[in-house]
Amino acid sequence: MRYLITLSYDGTNYNGYQTQPGKNTIQEKIEEALTKINAGKKTTFTSSGRTDKGVHAKMQCGHADLDVNITEYKLKRAMNSNLPDDIHVIKATKVKDNFHARYNVEEKTYEYYINVGEYNPLERNYVFQYNYKLNVEKMQEGIKYLLGEHDFRSFVTENKEKENCIRTISEATVEKINENKIKFTFTGNGFLRYQIRNMVGILIRIGEEKESPEFVETFLEKKDRSKGGKTAPPEGLYLTNIKYKQ
Repeated sequence: MRYLITLSYDGTNYNGYQTQPGKNTIQEKIEEALTKINAGKKTTFTSSGRTDKGVHAKMQCGHADLDVNITEYKLKRAMNSNLPDDIHVIKATKVKDNFHARYNVEEKTYEYYINVGEYNPLERNYVFQYNYKLNVEKMQEGIKYLLGEHDFRSFVTENKEKENCIRTISEATVEKINENKIKFTFTGNGFLRYQIRNMVGILIRIGEEKESPEFVETFLEKKDRSKGGKTAPPEGLYLTNIKYKQ
């Protein structure tokens, strides 16, 4: 039986989502729990995608195939009993055997948070402690250039010369949610590794008034990461929603 498992996690203490030999990862913890529940049979958890070291998820999804007969509610309870406190299963749902947690994704939403006020040590792992004022209005102008279908090669840190970097972003907003905190929201049909953190990095330059809002369009058209832009740190990034094709 195949199950779609929805969970959240705090990425602070992990070397990212994906299993890596000799390193503490979220996927490893999930698969260890599933293997115990599945009568000791090695069980793979296939997620909607990976998150990097220090990145969090309010909503992550993945599927797993279990041989044991277990209800959705009991699977949720059993997993949470076998997972560390910084990973939590929200729900488990039986799905068709041909369902795929990665390939059936229609769109994903990420949020990124920045503190532009006084340094807050209690939020250092959850909000980017930028601690300087930014021009939100300029960033709101600049972020509009990211909407639609583009080749996002300029926003990918790794060498992507041969990979298809065309993605569609349907929502891209930046707003001040209180006096000291700024939130970016991005929804799209898929995102490349470091893409969101690199987009935020460019928008910070706009907010610093080191570049004009139109620079976002210029940078997109260059299709060359080496032309500038810093990568925003992982702590402020959250995977917040996944929508599947019906």
